[in-house]
Amino acid sequence: MAEILVVDDEIGIRELLSEILGDEGHSVLLADSAQQARKVRDENPLDLVLLDIWMPDTDGVTLLKEWAANGKLTMPVIMMSGHATIDTAVEATRIGALDFLEKPIALQKLLKAVEQGLARGKAHVPRPVPVVAHSVPGLAGGATVTPMMVRPVVTHEVSGEFAVGHAPGYAAHAHPHPPAAAAGATVAMRDLPIDLPLREARDAFERAYFEHHLSREHGSMTRVAEKTGLERTHLYRKLKQLGIDLSRGAYRKNQQV
Repeated sequence: MAEILVVDDEIGIRELLSEILGDEGHSVLLADSAQQARKVRDENPLDLVLLDIWMPDTDGVTLLKEWAANGKLTMPVIMMSGHATIDTAVEATRIGALDFLEKPIALQKLLKAVEQGLARGKAHVPRPVPVVAHSVPGLAGGATVTPMMVRPVVTHEVSGEFAVGHAPGYAAHAHPHPPAAAAGATVAMRDLPIDLPLREARDAFERAYFEHHLSREHGSMTRVAEKTGLERTHLYRKLKQLGIDLSRGAYRKNQQV
């Protein structure tokens, strides 16, 4: 389990990232400003920071420079922004940022970046190191990046993928290989919400269905996805649509031995 700090002035993004990373088994700390981020950084041994660039008091790049100058850039930092330019991404990575993610951040890109950041943090402490820059085709103005840099993720169109920073609307997706019904599995008719209108009955059944699997799998989204035959991105959407709250890890706390 890693200690991850999420710094973003948008409460919706903070809460959503907290849910996703918490489900991955990480301990998540939150900050809504650079001032609060400084305090959390000084009081906790962080393994990774997700840092928004545009904040009301001090921008993320300035905070990154401050940490680097004061010897506090002892953990990998992944920058996030919905409005940053290529020059901003280049500057952040030259200072010492490990990666740059453009909002809306696709779920799989987020998880991959976090995984790589934690792996890099275990290997060595990231710090700005002078290296020979290499030109990268496609960057405006002849911008260059170092070998430590990762290309900015520019994903304006997200097809069938849950993205952090977008309003999480849900669209039904048929699973290509629906799981076969368990042999002998039966449900008593009296236990079904058959007296409700169809839409309400369906929602009630689905809510009970997913809560059952979440409790059975102790909140592990990986195992619930396998059991229900849904991809994780679609599972997150479905749970949010049904109003099932994962933010406080209730299902993990109720683990049975």
